[in-house]
Amino acid sequence: MPMNSMNLPPDKARLLRQYDNEKKWELICDQERFQVKNPPHTYIQKVRGYLDPAVTRKTLRRRVQESTQVLRELEISLRTNHIGWVREFLNEENKGLDVLVEYLSFAQWFGSGTLKIPRFSTMFHEFTVCRSNNVPNRRTLKNSRLVSKKDDVHVCIMCLRAIMNYQYGFNMVMSHPHAVNEIALSLNNKNPRTKALVLELLAAVCLVRGGHEIILSAFDNFKEACGESQRFEKLMEYFKNEDNNIDFMVACMQFINIVVHSVEDMNFRVHLQYDFTKLCLDEYLEKLKHTESDKLQVQIQAYLDNVFDVGSLLEDAEMKNAALERVEELEETISHVRRTSNPSCCQHWPCGHDPSMGEFLTKGHWDELISKCIPNLIEQFCNCHLYVLLRLYRSLHPLLALFYQPTTPVPPCPWIPIPYPSLSLSSLPVPNGPLETSAPPAPPPPPPPPPPPPPPGSAMEVSAPLPPPPPPGAPPLPGCGSPTVIFNSGLSVKIKKPIKTKFRMPVFNWVALKPNQINGTVFNEIDDERILEDLNVEEFEEMFKTKAQGSAVDVISTKQRVSQKASNKVTLLDANRAKNLAITLRKVGKTPEEICKAIQMFDLQTLPVDFVECLMRFIPTEKEVKVLRQYEKERKPLESLTEEDRFMMHFSKIERLMQKMTIMAFMANFCESVQMLTPQIHAIIAASVSIKSSQKLKKILEIILALGNYMNSGKRGAVYGFKLQSLDLLLETKSTDRKQTLLHYIANIVKEKYPSVSLFYNELNYVEKAAAVSLENVLLDVKELQRGMDLSRREYSIHGHNVLLKDFIALNEGRLKQLQDDAKVAQDAFEDAVKFYGESSKTTPPSVFFPVFVRFIKSYKVPETDNEQRRRQEQMLMERLLEQEAMMQEENQKVGRFSNRST
Repeated sequence: MPMNSMNLPPDKARLLRQYDNEKKWELICDQERFQVKNPPHTYIQKVRGYLDPAVTRKTLRRRVQESTQVLRELEISLRTNHIGWVREFLNEENKGLDVLVEYLSFAQWFGSGTLKIPRFSTMFHEFTVCRSNNVPNRRTLKNSRLVSKKDDVHVCIMCLRAIMNYQYGFNMVMSHPHAVNEIALSLNNKNPRTKALVLELLAAVCLVRGGHEIILSAFDNFKEACGESQRFEKLMEYFKNEDNNIDFMVACMQFINIVVHSVEDMNFRVHLQYDFTKLCLDEYLEKLKHTESDKLQVQIQAYLDNVFDVGSLLEDAEMKNAALERVEELEETISHVRRTSNPSCCQHWPCGHDPSMGEFLTKGHWDELISKCIPNLIEQFCNCHLYVLLRLYRSLHPLLALFYQPTTPVPPCPWIPIPYPSLSLSSLPVPNGPLETSAPPAPPPPPPPPPPPPPPGSAMEVSAPLPPPPPPGAPPLPGCGSPTVIFNSGLSVKIKKPIKTKFRMPVFNWVALKPNQINGTVFNEIDDERILEDLNVEEFEEMFKTKAQGSAVDVISTKQRVSQKASNKVTLLDANRAKNLAITLRKVGKTPEEICKAIQMFDLQTLPVDFVECLMRFIPTEKEVKVLRQYEKERKPLESLTEEDRFMMHFSKIERLMQKMTIMAFMANFCESVQMLTPQIHAIIAASVSIKSSQKLKKILEIILALGNYMNSGKRGAVYGFKLQSLDLLLETKSTDRKQTLLHYIANIVKEKYPSVSLFYNELNYVEKAAAVSLENVLLDVKELQRGMDLSRREYSIHGHNVLLKDFIALNEGRLKQLQDDAKVAQDAFEDAVKFYGESSKTTPPSVFFPVFVRFIKSYKVPETDNEQRRRQEQMLMERLLEQEAMMQEENQKVGRFSNRST
């Protein structure tokens, strides 16, 4: 229960639950130290007093001395008090946000000399000043000069930040017509801390939905108010001039990042980027690239990483189009070669019997084809995008495999086969000039198909001589163990082969030198490959391998198998979506047909609820359905699709898929939802009824009202009732000797005069449980259950033969009706209780109403214990005094008797 009163966000609440009991108790004790000092209207009245234009300059000067302190106390209260206090501060009666925004506008009138237009909003009509226009009178302007000299602008911004820490307050600031504008105008403050805080708040607003437009509107207003020639001009001016304040520069760079790069529309993003380019941001970032601040460097790098270079994009687009045209030309060439040659004959040409085939595929034809294809492949490697290369490689791969397949044992032939021509890349022309040495050997092509079986009646001669293998490639140059690359500078660098490890190793994030940067350095004289020969690399791998790895695997063979498997399948889904779907399907271990059948039958025994909820994220989109239907329309084989695509093909054919998945999730969670909601509803009912019907609590309030009227009658007059939040102030009203509070006195009066009332809190049942309930959320959950049941009924009316759906409706319809009746009773009981104590259920939800009584009960028990302890101490003191008095009387009697004897 104390955790609910802390108003923690869900992530912090989960973290708190993980602590041990001792740590939880320390946090709860720390929370209890924050007691409400003043009600919200106290602060609001004081702040309004500073805004009153009727106040004389002499009076205002005296008040301004305490204005900053009042605002600091208000900020602490907004940050540390319970959510009910903040809601009361912001409600329609107090209008705390309006007052703060108005005071912020008032406080920065003359904090900066850059404002062209007076900009008070609409609030001075509340202070009996006729406002036919927006120009304040002379006295108001003089007063604002006094306020602007203080640090009130910074503290006002801190108050607004405390309000925005709550979702309720954040929404109010977003919807306020002037709040964000006034926050943006606070950038004119001279304090860099204030400007950094302002930028943090504006960045937070910019990240929420609809916030980006509000921020741009605020800076348009800033431009008009400050006379800027261009939006963000002052912001960039401050950014350049405040180079000695790193925190402000980091906040400024972070804000620019968010404003420019949080936009989905790429054209608009380029437009915003150009706004800052015109303000010379790019040149200034170039000067800051050697900054010593890591935080600033991170923000600068983030901006540069996300910058759109329109010229480069245009050049890439043109290169892409040219590359695609070239690919089409090559595909036409390959298609022509395939049409003019018989692939099956070419594959077995070394042992063929047709002399014409041998005459056709001569070495000259081979050289001509290779000289056409390979240089183009190298050219595309140098100039094109990766996906164009892949497409080109897929087109050329069959041709390369056709010409360079190794020979296999075949039946003996009556003629000697012509050997394959050798191929050296060093002899091929390259766009940037020929390489000096041969390139590394290409990976071996896939194995050829097995030879055809011998015809019936013939036997294979095992002892027959096999045809000779093709000649080996050209040997490396003398003195070179591995290939090298020669740069334009003449530096020869040995190409290092990738190391094949048995295990996956962690990444060592160093900053590497480029090969052309090592000339003249120590790295040009060392050989790391020789070091690896001396080390026990197996031990090194075992020590530093990443976690969750099994036994060592052959990475190369695994990749080849995966690539071969993947290349044989067609995927129609997005890659990430298909990957996530595959993970989800592996969890349940069912075939697509079994899953779809279970969905049709609403079978939660076959499909667990977790799987159903995960599967709802993969309901096919309209675009995916269109692609799948087009694939079917073209009558392509389903076996060519990946498992995920085949599942999606079956999944998308289920009628009313969304409704059925929703019903399954509803059926699976119904019992749990009812079990969760029922205790909350009963707690609201029991707490509301007990609070309204408690005669002892009524007597306590009667005593408080009597004493309060007695104290205030001389100054304010008698009242007929009070707000429940006044109960929090009983501990703050202290006696003359400061030894006890008003609540101590009340507890003492109850104990002496009304002992039957002293245990009034025993009549208040389930108040603590009700304090943790959000009635609004409970009612919404009940409505959701009703919608789910209605959807189930409609589905059953369409398919009345489904037994599982019929049994579910018959079993749970009555339970839902009972839950709805209880929820209505809880709502009525709570509204009656709130109205009974002079509050409104619209502004006082259970999370605000019941905690008042919880805090009062806890507060009442403390004085009760203190009074009891004081009584014991007084009784012990009295007994001690009586004993001393008796001893003194006894001594006096002894002295008297002795004196009588002596006489």
